[in-house]
Amino acid sequence: MAEKYNTREERRKQGQTQKKGQNLGPKKPTNMLKRIFLILVTIGIIGLVAGGAAMAYFISDAPKLDEKLLKDPVTSKILDENGKLLAEIGKENRDYVNYEDIPDLVEEAFLATEDSRFYEHHGVDFLRLGSAVIANVKNGFGSEGASTLTQQVIKRSYLTPDKTIKRKVQEMWLSIQLERKYTKEEIFEMYVNKIFFANRANGILTASQTYYGKDLNELKLNEAAMLVGLPQSPSRYDPYKYPERAKERRDIVLHLMNKHGYITETEMKNAQSIDITEGLQEIDKSQIDTTAYDAFIDLVIEEVGDMGDYNVFTDGLEIQTTIDKDAQEYVYNMLNSDEIINYPSKDLQAGVTLLDTETGEIKAVGGGRNTTVKRGWNYATDAKRSPGSTIKPILDYGPAVEYLNWSTYHQIKDEEYTYSNGTPLKNASGRHYGTVTTREALARSLNIPALKTLQAVGLDRARDFATDLGIPFDKEITESAALGGGKDVSTLELAGAYSSFGNNGIYNEPHSVKKIVLRDKTTIKNKTDSKPVMKDSTAFIVTDMLKSVMKEPYGTGRLANIPSLPVAGKTGSTNFTPEQRAKNNIPSSGVKDSWMAGYTTNYTVAVWAGYDNASGEQMEYLGESSQRIPKYIFKNLMEHMAQSKETKDFEQPDSVVKVGVIKGSNPAVKANEYTPSSKITYEYYVKGHEPTQVTTEYEKIDSPGISASYNQESNEINLSWSYPKGNGNTQFEVKMSVDGGAQSVLKKSKDTSLTIPNPTPGSKYTFSVVALVDNQQSDPASTSVKIPAEAEVPEDTEDEEIEDPAEGEDTEQETPAEGEEDKQDEDKNNNGENGNNDNNGNNGNNGNNGNNGNNDNNGNGNNDNNGNGNGNNTDDGNGNNGEDVEGGDDTTDPGTVEEEKPGETPDPDPNPDPDPNQDTE
Repeated sequence: MAEKYNTREERRKQGQTQKKGQNLGPKKPTNMLKRIFLILVTIGIIGLVAGGAAMAYFISDAPKLDEKLLKDPVTSKILDENGKLLAEIGKENRDYVNYEDIPDLVEEAFLATEDSRFYEHHGVDFLRLGSAVIANVKNGFGSEGASTLTQQVIKRSYLTPDKTIKRKVQEMWLSIQLERKYTKEEIFEMYVNKIFFANRANGILTASQTYYGKDLNELKLNEAAMLVGLPQSPSRYDPYKYPERAKERRDIVLHLMNKHGYITETEMKNAQSIDITEGLQEIDKSQIDTTAYDAFIDLVIEEVGDMGDYNVFTDGLEIQTTIDKDAQEYVYNMLNSDEIINYPSKDLQAGVTLLDTETGEIKAVGGGRNTTVKRGWNYATDAKRSPGSTIKPILDYGPAVEYLNWSTYHQIKDEEYTYSNGTPLKNASGRHYGTVTTREALARSLNIPALKTLQAVGLDRARDFATDLGIPFDKEITESAALGGGKDVSTLELAGAYSSFGNNGIYNEPHSVKKIVLRDKTTIKNKTDSKPVMKDSTAFIVTDMLKSVMKEPYGTGRLANIPSLPVAGKTGSTNFTPEQRAKNNIPSSGVKDSWMAGYTTNYTVAVWAGYDNASGEQMEYLGESSQRIPKYIFKNLMEHMAQSKETKDFEQPDSVVKVGVIKGSNPAVKANEYTPSSKITYEYYVKGHEPTQVTTEYEKIDSPGISASYNQESNEINLSWSYPKGNGNTQFEVKMSVDGGAQSVLKKSKDTSLTIPNPTPGSKYTFSVVALVDNQQSDPASTSVKIPAEAEVPEDTEDEEIEDPAEGEDTEQETPAEGEEDKQDEDKNNNGENGNNDNNGNNGNNGNNGNNGNNDNNGNGNNDNNGNGNGNNTDDGNGNNGEDVEGGDDTTDPGTVEEEKPGETPDPDPNPDPDPNQDTE
C-alpha cells in the first residue's frame, strides 16, 4: 500500500530528511575532473604548438647533408697562444674499410653495444628515446643518451656534441633524412670508418692494425670486444695506459653480445677471462717525424677529449692553446742537445713543465730526452715519481702556516728523533743543528723538523691541504709522507701546486687549451678549476722561506738561484733501498730521482731527472753532478723567460707583518730602536700572531762631545771629540760635508782627533761623529767651521822665492795627528815605493800617500782618508783589515759550496743505508 502523508507539512519534513541522508554519501568529483582535464588539454595544445614552433625553428637552422662530410674526416687546426697556426692534425693514419669487408663478429659487437635495433628504426629509436627521457627526468637532462648509430654519424659529421635540445632536434631530423638517402649498410660503413680509437687510430680497420697488427677478419672475440669498447671514451679506456679500465669496458661489450644473442654464455666467460694485454702489440711510430711541439700537442689531444665528445682527428676543430712557441722550442732544445746542459748519458731522462703562475696555462712541456715518437711516453705528465723534499712546502710547512699561524721564525728543535712507530730518522747531513727557525729548516731541507711539523699539523689536515693543491692522496697518508713518501707526482702536478704559492693562494688547474671552435662556429671555452686554496698570508710566508732556499748560504737551491730575479723554489731527491744499493753497487751518494720546483710572479717550473730502471735490469743512479741537472734546467729556463717579461717581486699582503726580532730569542722577543742591527733578524708573521714582548737589553748610548777649530797659521782644521763612557772597544765614525754637500766618511777608528789640512777658503765644513759601542750606534754629534775667504800669508815667507823641492821631498807632508805616526810609516812602507815623484799621481797629492793616497785624511784611496779604494788598510771601509765594518764581504762564494750539502762537516754516518722514504738532501 502506498505511503500516505496526512499533511503538506509532514511531506515537506520527510523530503528534508531524505535530502540530509543523501548528503552523507561521497560527492562525485565530476566538475573538478572536468576542469583538470580541460586544463591539461589546454596545456598540451599550447605545448604542442610551442614545441612544434620550436622544432620547426631548430630544423630550419639545421645544416644540409653533405656526403663529403659524412665520409671524409676534417682536419683540426691547433693554434698557439697568439692565435697563429701551430699544427694541423687529422689527415693521417686512416684505412677505409667497405661494408662487405666487415666481419659479422665486428658488426655484431657494435650493434650489441651501440644500437641493438639499428636495422629496425628509421634513424631515431623512439622506444629507446622514451627510456632515456624517463632517466633524464629523474637524473637531469643529458644523464642518459639514446643516440642511434645514424645519429652518431650525424653528430660526428655536422653538429656539436653538446647535449642541448636544439642539437638533439637537429640531430634527429638529419638522421631521418640520412636514412631516406642511404641504406643501412652505407650508414654502418660511415660509422665504423669515422670513429676514433685513441693512439692516432681512426676507423675500425686502422684500430685493428694498430692494436693487434691484424686485419678485421683475423680478430678474436676478446680482441674485437676490446676495440668496440674504445670509442665511448678512447683516452679513458686506452689499454696501454689504463688496462683495468679497458678490461672492464671490454667485458661489458661481451656481456651485451651475450644478452642480445650473438654469443653464448660460455663464449662470453671464456673471452672475459683473457688478459686484456694478450695480443696487444707495441705501437710502431718510428716512421713519424717528431717536432719540438709534439709533447705539448699530446696534452692538447688529451685535454680536448676530456672537454667532451670531441675528436681532434675527425671533427675539424679550431683549438686555441696556451703554448709559448719560443719557450717550447727552448725546452726541446735544452733536453735534446748539449748546447745548454751537458748530460752524462743519453739514457738519463728528464721531464719539464712550465706554467703561467697567475693563470695555470701550460706554456711549455719537456716530454723527455731523445724522443723519437709522437704520442709516446711523456715524462712531464705520464712519469710519476716520489717528489722527495719538494713535498715539504705542500704537506708540512704550508699547512703549518695555514692552520697553526706559524711564522718564518717559528722555532723547531732538530735533534735525534724517530717516527711514531720507533723507526729512526736522520737528516741528509747525518748531523743535528739544534733549535732552528722554520726558514732555516726548510732552506736546509732538514728531515726531522719536517716530520715534527707534519705531526703538529695532523695527517688529515695535511692531506686535505695537498689535495686542494691538485695532489690528491688515494688513501690515508703516513708520517713518511712528510719527506715525499706515499705519493708519486708528475712535474705537471707539482708545478700546479707550487704556482698556488706564487699566485696569492689561488689554485688554477694546469691546462693547455683555452677554447675550441666547432665547424658551426660554436665556441666552447675550457672550464678549468680555479679556487682559493690557502690564505694569502700562507702563500707569502711560504714563498719568503722558499726564497731562502735559493739565496741563503745554507740553502739547497743555490745553484738554481738567479740573482737578478725574485725567485722561490725547493729541491728534492729520493733514495734507493739498502737492498737496491747492495744488488746494483750503488754508492751512498747516488740517488734515484732529483727534483727542482720553483716560481716567480710570472712563471712556475718543475723539473725531474732520473733513469727508467726497468724491472729486472741493472739500476742506474744519479751521481753528485747529475743530481744538479734539474737546478741547471730550472735556472736556464727561468732566465730565458725573464728576458721578454719584467719580473715583479712578490707583494706582501696586509695580512702579514714584518717584525725585527732578537736573533736566537725563544720565544721571540722584538728588537727595540737601540738594538744593534747585527742582533736583529727580520721575519714575517701572520698579522695578529706577532710577538709582543720587546727587549730591554739594549739602551740608547750617549753621543760624543765634539769641537772643531781652524788654525790659520798652519791652514788646517783641528777636529776632536770626547767620550768618557767609552771602553776599549769603542770606535768612532767621522763624516764630513763641504758647503752643504753630500757627506763622506773620513775615518772609522778608536782615535779621538783628526786634522784636515788645506781647507778651501770661504767654504763651510760640517763634521759629524757617531760612537760605535758593542754594535750599537749613538746619535751623531755635529759641528761646523767657516774658513775665511782670504787667508793671510805669513810675513816671513811673503817675499821668499819658492824653490823646487829636492828629489824625494814631499811638499805636502803634514805633521801627523796624534796617534798616526805609526800608521803613516806603515802606509809609506806599503805604498810609497810605487810612486815616481810628487806630482805624478802615484804619491804626493794624487798617488798612494799624501792627501789622496794612502794616508789618513781624505778617505778616497787605498788609505785611511778615502775609504773608497782597494780596501787594503785600516780605514778603507771595506772590511778587509780586521775591523768590524758593515759592508765587508767575508762570505764563501755560493758556487763553490757543494750542492745540497751543509757547510759544516757532517758527523760520521752510523748507518750508511738511509730510509728510502726520507729525502737525501
